[in-house]
Amino acid sequence: MVNEHYDVIIIGTGAGGGTLAKALAPSGKKILVLERGPFLAKEKANWDSQEIYGKGRYRTSEVWYDKDGKPMDTPTYYNVGGNTKFYGATLYRFREGDFEKVIHKDGISPEWPLKYQDFTPYYAQAERLYEVHGMRGLDPTEPPSSEDYPYPAISHEPYIEKIHSALKDKGFHPSYQPLAIKLNEVNRFLSACIRCNTCDGFPCLVNAKADADINGVRPGMVYPNLTLLTEAKVLCLHTSPSGREVTGVEAEIAGNRQIFSGDIVVVACGAINSARLLLKSANDQHPNGLANSSDLVGRNYIKHNIAAIVALSVKPNPTVFSKTLAVNDFYWGEKDFPYPMGHVQTLGDINEDRAATNAPPFIPKGILPKGVYKAVSDRTTGWFLMNEDLPDPNNRVRVKKDKIYLEYTNNNEEAFNRFIKRWTQVLKSIQPHINSSFSIYVTTKMPFGYQCGTCRFGEDPKNSVLDLNCRTHDIDNLYVVDGSFFPSSGAVNPTLTMMANALRVGEHLLERLR
Repeated sequence: MVNEHYDVIIIGTGAGGGTLAKALAPSGKKILVLERGPFLAKEKANWDSQEIYGKGRYRTSEVWYDKDGKPMDTPTYYNVGGNTKFYGATLYRFREGDFEKVIHKDGISPEWPLKYQDFTPYYAQAERLYEVHGMRGLDPTEPPSSEDYPYPAISHEPYIEKIHSALKDKGFHPSYQPLAIKLNEVNRFLSACIRCNTCDGFPCLVNAKADADINGVRPGMVYPNLTLLTEAKVLCLHTSPSGREVTGVEAEIAGNRQIFSGDIVVVACGAINSARLLLKSANDQHPNGLANSSDLVGRNYIKHNIAAIVALSVKPNPTVFSKTLAVNDFYWGEKDFPYPMGHVQTLGDINEDRAATNAPPFIPKGILPKGVYKAVSDRTTGWFLMNEDLPDPNNRVRVKKDKIYLEYTNNNEEAFNRFIKRWTQVLKSIQPHINSSFSIYVTTKMPFGYQCGTCRFGEDPKNSVLDLNCRTHDIDNLYVVDGSFFPSSGAVNPTLTMMANALRVGEHLLERLR
């Protein structure tokens, strides 16, 4: 039995769903938002690095499996705001060339059916909604914009400023990361953000990070026409006998199964879980999963190639908030390597718990005294390197007996490895300029990055899951609004593009609802 009917049902509250909820809330339409998790507890553990890094306090206990059927460390969170509660709040626009066909060393990144100009007004809206701080005109790869960032760039602390100057002296073009944090550096007494060392990877105890919960869902909840149900796990979607319309959203709430109906249903569970939901909802009309006549649901899963380089120096690094600097000089390659390499930015603070959690595998966990990790962390500078991995239909999400299997094989590794080597050379070259005569560089490749792909958009139903408005080709009232729609992932943080797209699709939905 269907419980209640809504104009719009949104499943998920992350960068896509949370942003869309905020965009649609003022319409007066009857909106239901279903979130699998609760509001994240506001507690001292939010800023406890041992709880976050050592114990994975807020991560899901759900187990995913790799292509060999082995359990994986599941890199996701189920709570209002989704993974944005833990993001580093770096919100980049894709480069103009990211929307074009790009030749990589290991293959081709496909052309998007829409271009940068189609997203430009929504990028601007998203930057305002998420209070992005930045400075235009420093990054040579920066796409055109007719307006400044809504807020000024977050300043570098002295040690990072030395690195910034040293990079400029070497002919590079360091810039400020565009950050979505509520920091007022002119009048600190008016600032929600206290510029602490628990931002990147932590939820914000003082709600000073502009995430999809704080800037999306909660402002949407002030409208009486929007209903949010938390701890509501959506199990499957039901369709009409023709299969052309979703007629029911079945969810488990407090141990009971309930079915809701909506004129429009939007799936925004993240690229992995959105694919999972569509595949799980297979029926007689859609035997391979909903919206899967192309056999592309779950395929072309992309996550970026990501590595951390930790520079360990003899002299201490006193920086508290280090995540302010970025360099894109290698984004499209270099003189003797005409292929894209990637993006680099400073990481957040690497404290002793983070250092212990990410110690080299040859050092058994817990064998060294905590003081050793403290001494190490006080002398480190962390760098985050990101390179584009290429869509491959064999890199995919499968569902077997309600379990997620991620079948993924790395690609574009030659360019990525070159990028790591080149950036290490750059860091060594600037050592004397930052009063560091000696450093050790430790590189760790990360198995997970940003979830993208799995339901790519396009004009041809044979080679895409969604149309240009992110409506499924096969089902008239079903949309997917998260990172699933990406044909490719670029090499900068993709979250702002997810948010901008949610605003773009929201505009379309408002027209349809009229």
